[in-house]
Amino acid sequence: MARLSRPAILFALIGLAGLALPLVQFKANRIVPGNEVGFAGLPWGLPILVILGIVLIAGPLPGWPATLRLIAAVGGLACAALSLGAAARHLVPDGNTLARVSPGSGFWMLLLAFGLIMADAVTRLRPRLSMRWLMLVGTLVLVAALLGSGALDGVSVMREYDARRDLFLREAQAHLTLAFGSLGLALLAGIPLGIAIFQAPRWRGPVLGALNILQTIPSLALFGIMIPIFGWIAATLPAAAQWGVSGIGAFPALVALFLYSLLPVVSNTLAGLTGVPAATREAAAGLGMTRAQVLAQVLIPLALPVLLAAVRIVLVQNIGLAVIAGLIGGGGFGTFVFQGLNQTAMDLVLLGTLPTIALALVAGIALDLLVQASKRTAS
Repeated sequence: MARLSRPAILFALIGLAGLALPLVQFKANRIVPGNEVGFAGLPWGLPILVILGIVLIAGPLPGWPATLRLIAAVGGLACAALSLGAAARHLVPDGNTLARVSPGSGFWMLLLAFGLIMADAVTRLRPRLSMRWLMLVGTLVLVAALLGSGALDGVSVMREYDARRDLFLREAQAHLTLAFGSLGLALLAGIPLGIAIFQAPRWRGPVLGALNILQTIPSLALFGIMIPIFGWIAATLPAAAQWGVSGIGAFPALVALFLYSLLPVVSNTLAGLTGVPAATREAAAGLGMTRAQVLAQVLIPLALPVLLAAVRIVLVQNIGLAVIAGLIGGGGFGTFVFQGLNQTAMDLVLLGTLPTIALALVAGIALDLLVQASKRTAS
């Protein structure tokens, strides 16, 4: 006899809790306390509540093919998002620019439940690499279509975006510059350093020990340390200030992210090179290859999956850590996060956190797929 799926039971319980909790929070303005509204408090909410409830309850039952689970999850996510937008349009009077409708705890629980169902369905399907790329691109297209359709324009975070569109684009560019710029610098410095300690084993302990010490410094503390150091350099050396060196701004944030990125790059470079079998290296040397040729044509290509794994670790890490740059004037999405915290405006906080989470997820998934592709090529 087929058993109920235990993970699906957990996902269903999370989703049912989301249906019982408020879908949105309505505020007459940013400052006043809000009123929580659930599906039952909306004119069209009861049918949606019943449909989503039936889907969640039926989810753990045996016999559901993975494809049907995936379709149900995508449909549930779309239904939750469209319900959020419809609730905003219903609750906010026409022409009212002060009222705010924010996602409630029920919306986030539904998002979590259907997201877990979708991830579980994809795992069960075990799609080929090309299909996974297609799924990723398709998801991005659907999200872009939803945002571009105007269905969510009444939601508070979208109102904050409309009021700060130009600033948002500038801070998005600054965030990407910090994340990818620090990654590029770490690769330029870390890969040669990893190769050097691979060829000189006696330096492995001191180098990795020093980088481990850097990694143990709390991120907020490391950003703070940059302020007096580079402030003193800028005050002492006018030429440095002309080149953009300063105690606050993008430069110290970039340096802090670069320092955090070194350990994963160096350690993965070393691990990838040492993971190449000694027989392979000996065979390459037996073919008459020089040491440099063995490194460039054999060791690095075979170590590429491990190097890409380091890129994934660093990029996802730096996309998140770049938020802290907002504290020292470095720009990025952290600007909205800390402005929102100072003003007790959670919608402004969401304007900074949601794109950060989305960037980290997309970068992590895309690089996971690249790692898998490189493993197939190396094998």
